[in-house]
Amino acid sequence: MTTDGFTTCLWFDGQAEEAAHHYVSIFKNSSIGKIARYPEGALQAAGSVMTVEFTANGHRFLGLNGGPQFKFTEATSFMIFCENQEEIDYYWTRLTENGGEPGPCGWLKDRFGVSWQVVPDRLSEMISDPDPAKASRATQAFMAMSKFDIATLEKAYAGE
Repeated sequence: MTTDGFTTCLWFDGQAEEAAHHYVSIFKNSSIGKIARYPEGALQAAGSVMTVEFTANGHRFLGLNGGPQFKFTEATSFMIFCENQEEIDYYWTRLTENGGEPGPCGWLKDRFGVSWQVVPDRLSEMISDPDPAKASRATQAFMAMSKFDIATLEKAYAGE
């Protein structure tokens, strides 16, 4: 096994290249790599994109146009830890645009059906605080949200 991490393969039904370009446009440290096309006699149209390699936020992906057999579910999601409300707003807006769907507790689906969690980086600290009252207030606050509001979370955590 190589020692340079993992590559996540995402199965699409014809949108792998579009998705790769979309993700590269959102995240820093991102790029499109090799694109492989289906040959004559394959299960998909000859010349159509079979796979596209891309990097998003330094993470390697392979977008595969495999067909309609498999769909994305919320059982797998990508977490984006954000330092401030501006980052949360940016990622939330970009990932829900053009057909994405907001969900509960910082979760959303993008227009391709991929699930994401856009989360304040302090959330884990808040909900695991040794003071059960602080942890409970933060947990109750975030459970009532769709897109996270850091100021509201901080107030709940502080007991304000």
